[in-house]
Amino acid sequence: MKLMEVILRDENLDEAMKRVKSNKGVPGVDKMLVDEIDAYFETNRETIKKQILEKKYKPQPVKRVYIPKPNGKKRPLGIPAFEDKIVQDGMTQVLNAIYEPMFKE
Repeated sequence: MKLMEVILRDENLDEAMKRVKSNKGVPGVDKMLVDEIDAYFETNRETIKKQILEKKYKPQPVKRVYIPKPNGKKRPLGIPAFEDKIVQDGMTQVLNAIYEPMFKE
């Protein structure tokens, strides 16, 4: 099985979605709320997977916010859209399982 097929397995994407929802993050440029993820992903899952496999998937722009630092300056922070967060987390889970044992020590 190819790596991308492993990443796009429903079980892996379901786990990624669960993890993203548990973080209760703020919306990106999509303005989607955490409680809207299930319905959105249910409707769009197969399209997203197909776009990725066909190399046509385009992540949405990242929302830029600035977090105040104790010294008075601000630190930039990028907030991806929830769809992109799920895809990223799905990739991270699979790649961590492969590479983490190599860097364990």
